[in-house]
Amino acid sequence: MVDDRDKEPSKGQERPSRPVTAAARRERRASARPAAGKESSAEDTKAARAKSTEDKAKPKAKAKSDSDAKPAAKTAPKKGEHKGRPTPTQDKSKDSRPGLFARLFRFLREVVAELRKVIWPTRKQMITYTAVVLVFVAFMVALIAGLDLALAQGVTALFG
Repeated sequence: MVDDRDKEPSKGQERPSRPVTAAARRERRASARPAAGKESSAEDTKAARAKSTEDKAKPKAKAKSDSDAKPAAKTAPKKGEHKGRPTPTQDKSKDSRPGLFARLFRFLREVVAELRKVIWPTRKQMITYTAVVLVFVAFMVALIAGLDLALAQGVTALFG
């Protein structure tokens, strides 16, 4: 018998090995993507990443004039700043909480809605399940009664 694994694969069937680390996978994906209008290599990708890291580290210069600045409504609030208006949950007062009967009625409606989702067993399934439970309970009662009798006789024979 000839083993196919001993044969060398043809040049058309060669596949590059799968990258092991996440960084290698990212680099492979980046090199597989077509560059936007220019030829890109791994060094270019690393340089671009380093530049973006440097840009993030540098504090941004303030705008020279008010016309250059973006309107405050369109910029995202910075850490520690608030939007200037309360969120809807903060806007509602605590006095608008529904009363006891409204909450009880809502609870009962939700219970009925959940009960409608239940898949109820058929009559045949119910009889089968009940018979299984009764047989199991009878078996356990007989087992415990038998152990109780055996242990009682052993104790009376030993100490009696």
